[in-house]
Amino acid sequence: MPSISSVFSANGLLASAIDGFVPRDAQTDMARAVKTALDKKHSLIVEAGTGTGKTFAYLAPALMGKGKAIVSTGTKNLQEQLYHRDLPLVKKALGSMRKTALLKGRSNYLCIHRLAQHGGNSTLLEKETLDQLSAVKTWSTTTKTGDMGELKTLPEDARVLPMVTSTVDNCLGRDCPDYEDCYLVKARRNALDADVIVVNHHLFFADMALKDTGFGELIPEADAVIFDEAHQIPDIASDYFGEALSTRQLSEMAKDITLLFRTVLKDAAQLDKAADKCRIVAADLRLLFPETPQRGNWVEAMEREDVQTQISRLADALSVLHEVCKLNIGRDKDLDNLYERIVQAREQLDAFRNTEQTGVSLWYETSPRHLVLHLTPLSIAAKFRRFISDPPRGWIFTSATLMVDDGFEHFQRRMGLEEATTLGLDSPFNYQEQALLCVPRYLPEPNSLQLRKTLLDTAKSLIKASRGRCFLLFTSHAMLKEIAAKLANEIDNPLLVQGTTTKQALLAEYLANEEAVLLGTGAFWEGVDVRGSDLVCVMIDKLPFASPDDPLLQARMEDVKKRGANPFAAIQIPQAVITLKQGAGRLIRDPSDKGVLVICDNRLVTKPYAKTFLASLPDMRRTRSLKQVEDFLSEIE
Repeated sequence: MPSISSVFSANGLLASAIDGFVPRDAQTDMARAVKTALDKKHSLIVEAGTGTGKTFAYLAPALMGKGKAIVSTGTKNLQEQLYHRDLPLVKKALGSMRKTALLKGRSNYLCIHRLAQHGGNSTLLEKETLDQLSAVKTWSTTTKTGDMGELKTLPEDARVLPMVTSTVDNCLGRDCPDYEDCYLVKARRNALDADVIVVNHHLFFADMALKDTGFGELIPEADAVIFDEAHQIPDIASDYFGEALSTRQLSEMAKDITLLFRTVLKDAAQLDKAADKCRIVAADLRLLFPETPQRGNWVEAMEREDVQTQISRLADALSVLHEVCKLNIGRDKDLDNLYERIVQAREQLDAFRNTEQTGVSLWYETSPRHLVLHLTPLSIAAKFRRFISDPPRGWIFTSATLMVDDGFEHFQRRMGLEEATTLGLDSPFNYQEQALLCVPRYLPEPNSLQLRKTLLDTAKSLIKASRGRCFLLFTSHAMLKEIAAKLANEIDNPLLVQGTTTKQALLAEYLANEEAVLLGTGAFWEGVDVRGSDLVCVMIDKLPFASPDDPLLQARMEDVKKRGANPFAAIQIPQAVITLKQGAGRLIRDPSDKGVLVICDNRLVTKPYAKTFLASLPDMRRTRSLKQVEDFLSEIE
């Protein structure tokens, strides 16, 4: 077994196998700490600044260990990159024979049973969906993995996807006639046989919360669990420890019943009518809320008479559907599964009618067509603490953004990880030489109407000075749209605006055009890696405090108040600091990168909490002069 030094040193295994590998003290320190935590089955939290090389620092010890390791990351794209690029490199350098596997969530795999169900039912579909179904059928005859990602011609939100993939609700499990050929089952068997499995956070917590029974055997087998992008975990885990019921779920359930009626149970017209009634009542519930997507407090919504009445109608419709379905139990496996879904939907709806619950937040969100009800626990710390303590195993939590004010207390408190070892590693980049941080002079207050004009003028001068090659990051979609519309009339550079196409397509277009300017909100604040002179300027409109109207945030703040603490200091500042660090992290990605970070928020100068934000950002040279910024940008090749 090689030592950490022999892997990471200047003439070590990684240097021999990878061209241009440069040893970094921080990377070696992290790898040692990870190996110790895995060997001793302890918990370790590591913030590793951009450029540390944290991926190699945890993959090498995972491959050097003896037991099974699960590596979980934030998104499918990072998962693919980790599995197809980073893991093979480290594995080859170490000469490791350990088996690896990639496991995605069930919605990424073709469901043979559902494809067959829709096979003879094409008269119900519109032409676009029919064309997509035809493409899926053709591809299904040649695919080895059933991974829907292989079908590059399908858009990410293709209407055919829910028809040819399964959910936890509609999967028949071992009762499915296609169980032995199931691509999801095969992927899970591969994962169970592997030594290192790459998953994403959503998949991990779906299993941990025992929502997805078919995957329940994977985590108990693991000796080590490594979370990359660990700053995302508290919110994702909270979702899975709660409940959610959507009008989309009820609509899909009704559609599945209609499909059964038209193909298998042609004498069960009453069942079809009851399902249709449910679908209509659910759709009418969505119409009681504004057309534009929003989030709101469900307890307050339930004080409205029209909402109460419609929820009662939905409960009655589900009750009738339940009774009619009960009469047909045993006639068809899919119908028996639908009966279970109806029972669960009724139980969930009952939970959302009980507005007196404590320790949870009841909230809702709307999309253009659907309403989702959420029940989210205000704290998952106790539950997660119990989960990681038994059985003992190594737990690693790492990200470039976990610390607030030089400490890990915020993350530890949210996750119940007070006993974990912590390690903060600075970025090896020379930010004093490579970057400039500017908070421009004479900024209006963040909530004043005058700020829009200031943002527009600042953006125009930065775009001109940097000749494009800019990210303009916003804290709200409304501000993004307004500035994008005004810029379109005033500059000649190509503008790439979030929401007009997929994130991947926008990034590809940005990289292909050296004069392009990209405008984004949340999705572009993290998980975007643009190196060199392709990105020399990042402008942020204001400090990313979560909207005070957010019902989940309000509930958490109320809970903190009850415990006698200050919710602004305990919740809002730490969350905003971590988000700002993510946005700032887009700028310098390489030892040779240069660039400017411009934050258009005078609170970074006027408020006492400004020092917490500034202390958490990389150590860049600072200025208040846009002229100095323009001079710095003009010098970058």
